[in-house]
Amino acid sequence: MAIFEIEKGKAKRVRLSEFKLEKDLQRLIEENMEIIFNCRLIATEFSTGNIHSGRIDSLAISEDFNPVIIEYKKVASSDLINQSLYYLHWIRDHKGDFQVAANKVLGQNIEVDWSDIRVICIAPEYKKYDLHAVQVMGANIELWQYKLYENDILNIEEIYKRTNTTSRELDDYNEKNPVMVEAGKKAAITRKNAVYTIEEHFDNLDKSLVDLFNTVRDYITSLDSSIEELPKKNYIAYKTSQNFVCLQTYKKKLTLYLKLNPDEVKPMPTQCRDVRNIGHYGTGEFELIIKDLLDLEETKFLINEAYKNIGG
Repeated sequence: MAIFEIEKGKAKRVRLSEFKLEKDLQRLIEENMEIIFNCRLIATEFSTGNIHSGRIDSLAISEDFNPVIIEYKKVASSDLINQSLYYLHWIRDHKGDFQVAANKVLGQNIEVDWSDIRVICIAPEYKKYDLHAVQVMGANIELWQYKLYENDILNIEEIYKRTNTTSRELDDYNEKNPVMVEAGKKAAITRKNAVYTIEEHFDNLDKSLVDLFNTVRDYITSLDSSIEELPKKNYIAYKTSQNFVCLQTYKKKLTLYLKLNPDEVKPMPTQCRDVRNIGHYGTGEFELIIKDLLDLEETKFLINEAYKNIGG
């Protein structure tokens, strides 16, 4: 990606730079974790104990209260994928250790959502073999590529988005690498058994609202092909790098929580309110109630603004 600086109508190419140390990259992400990944830092260099003798670079919790593991590399290295897979399996077997660490930092007995564990790998580039390995394993590993430019410009983008790998694909790969496949199968089975479904949220709705529900879903996901629809226990999250809408279903209404600053929405539509000081499931400080298609048409622009707020 070429970056240009525009000054008085003239374009100047911004040159690539680099971090002096891997720790510099880690420190920058940890100090800006809420801005970059919308996660809260739990621990840095988290020890996995004497038996496993490892250290997780950054341990965090997502806005959906999912555990998050972040590993960094200053150069392309397949070790990053191997380490991440190792820590993914470690944390599944040591949920109590994560709970204790989270409670210590957040000061409360939080309810961790173990239906999804995010594992984020950050590196300047990846080899084609790494991309293939992650796809075949089916594990919950995200590959993010960063580029540092002069003038302290940082670009981070996700180059691999997790998908549900079928058992058939894993079986086909078994002939080539049985060790990696076995690990991938375990990750896929665990993920399958823990996932919530859209159908569970249908159950809350009166039949008259089913079409409206699907219309709202279609509109949100049509904003960009990269938007994910992720059912949670108490809501459905719509996200790219982070949530911008959390949707809850009720018998006679749909409630959306948007990533909007209530102070910037004037006049406030009658279907909306400021919920910064009101507890609720999901993320977002702006509540939008939709009871019919007219409500949706009048407030579509707010959903679009929430999407823009997270940078698309």
